Amino acid sequence: MTLSELPSPVWPVLILIGVQAGDAAMMLRPPGFIVDCLDGVRFPRDWWWVLITFKAASVAGLIAGLRVPGVAMTTTAAIVVYFLAAAASHMRARALNSAFWVNCLGMLLLSLAVLMVSFVRL
Repeated sequence: MTLSELPSPVWPVLILIGVQAGDAAMMLRPPGFIVDCLDGVRFPRDWWWVLITFKAASVAGLIAGLRVPGVAMTTTAAIVVYFLAAAASHMRARALNSAFWVNCLGMLLLSLAVLMVSFVRL
């Protein structure tokens, strides 16, 4: 097994860019399901700006990584770690509602799939 420093195919990374950009934009005025999710894990509202920053930085990293070797792979791995931490937060808070199953685990699976499809070579 080897790792590719540039994404190939690129289309999964483009999808992840769109999803992360949409997620960052939604955090500017979070809809109810995001508010419920963050409140459910007791994430302090004073810290929500950190999530916007992380998501915006991930978009920038994914875009830069289309040309700069290793950046998109590292950014995708960081997104996987972010959603692993989010899943752990949900489990710790016992907030195992639909937001956990659909949003949190869905994004974990998406980012993990992008990492495997675009960067791992068997």
